[in-house]
Formats: sequence, C-alpha cells, structure tokens
Amino acid sequence: MESRENRLISLPGGLMFLVNLAIFGFGIYCFAQENRDFALWGLLLMVLGFFVLFGNYIVQPNQAVVATLFGRYVGTNRVNGWYWTNPFTSRKSISLRIRNFNSERLKVNDLQGNPIEIAAVIVWRVVESARASFDVENYKDFVAIQSETALRHLASRYPYDDHDAAGLSLRGNADEVVKTLTDELQARLAAAGVEILEARLSHLAYSPEIAQAMLQRQQASAILAARQIIVEGAVGMVQMALQKLSEQQIVELDEERKAQMVSNLLVVLTSERSTQPVINAGSLY
Repeated sequence: MESRENRLISLPGGLMFLVNLAIFGFGIYCFAQENRDFALWGLLLMVLGFFVLFGNYIVQPNQAVVATLFGRYVGTNRVNGWYWTNPFTSRKSISLRIRNFNSERLKVNDLQGNPIEIAAVIVWRVVESARASFDVENYKDFVAIQSETALRHLASRYPYDDHDAAGLSLRGNADEVVKTLTDELQARLAAAGVEILEARLSHLAYSPEIAQAMLQRQQASAILAARQIIVEGAVGMVQMALQKLSEQQIVELDEERKAQMVSNLLVVLTSERSTQPVINAGSLY
C-alpha cells in the first residue's frame, strides 16, 4: 500500500516558546513558596516545561520534516520556519532540493549484441516525503540502482548505430532515446516519491575491443553514402546534358556516341581526381 503525504499539525514555535517560558516562570514561583504543596506543583511545572521544549523543531528551506508517533505516520511539514508539535513524535528531515545522479560507465550489449559503454546523468528530487521515508528502504540507493537498471534496459532496446536508417538508434536519435529513458525512470521511481526532471546520456561508445572495427565500418558506410549521392547527381547532370543537346539541336548523336558521351561524363563527374581532357582536332567521328 502506497503511503500518502499528510500535513503535520504544528503550532508556531515562537508562541509556544512564550508559553514555555510562562510555565517555567510559574513553576519557579511556586517552587519558591514555603508551602510544600506549592513547591511540589512548581517542580512538576518545571519538569513539564523542560519536556515541552522537545516539541520544537525547525524546517529549513527546501526541506520537509516527517513525523511519526509511536510507529504511526502523522504528517509532513514543508513550510520553512520554527514550529512546535507533540514532543512524543519522532521527526526526521528529508531534502527536497534538486540532485544529480551520475551513473558509472556500464558495459552492456545493444540490440544487435555489440558491447558498448554507456552512462547517464539523472536530475531528480523528492516530491512525496511519505513514500521516500516509508515505502523504500533507502530512497537514495533506490534511485541509484533503478537508474542503472533502466539504463541497461534502454541500451538493450536500441542498436548503437542504425546503418540502414530503418529505426531509432542510441547515437542517431538522442532526443527520442532520452525521452524513453526519462519515462522508464519515472515509472520505476514513482514508488519512492521521486520526480525525474531530466535525463541525459553522458557517455556512449563502443567497447575498446570492437571500437576499431566499428570505426572502419562507420567510415565505409559514410564513403558508400557519399558515393551514392555523387552517382545520383552525376546521372542527373548527364541526363540534363543529353536533353539540352537534343532540344537545341546542337549536334546529332547516334546511340554509340551517346553511350560514349555518358561514359566520359560519368568518369569526369564521379572521379576522385581531376581528369585530363583529350582534344579531338579532327572530325567528329
């Protein structure tokens, strides 16, 4: 059963301090009397005043004070200031400040089985003090363990790099991957009363044993992609040249000459080095 945060019933600390001083003062006055009964009541009042002091507590900015009474949760106070509550309650403070969790570099396998190294920075804070106090053993350790578990699960759902551009990848779709990580972390950490503000991948790389081979593969893929663009552009330029020659009737070419022209233009346009032209000073044929 999930714990629900309730407001702790408290009185202003300054007012109760004045009441406490009045109890002490009246107790001292009674104790100073020669009457034995008055002295006994005075002693009891001074003991009561000393006991009432234990009900004072302070709430710092961006902190919450969680109180329990004989093992039962009675409420939480989030408003900073000086307060007084039942002296029998046990109270502990929980920070509501924004925190960072920087995970270790985890070595996991991606969707394609390639070993990779991955790490993330998680920005979080406590929003439900009752859950953080009573529903998990230690909410800080819970955040650390669940964050690493979610990160491992994320890495196994996507490939490091999608060479076919058919889906999402860890390297190519950082925003979508981070959103998936944030949603999964929020679902996992809701039991501890924790809100995820941001999650970012701080490290992503192939493992050292396959890094060189994968780098060669990336370079080959980049060269192949560039070649495809060059060939598509060259074919378009050759088609445009033949069309212009035909429309403007500059020269009539038979099929053999067209094929030779296409071959020459493709060599010129797709070659990595500058080509050396051969000038025909004779007839066209």
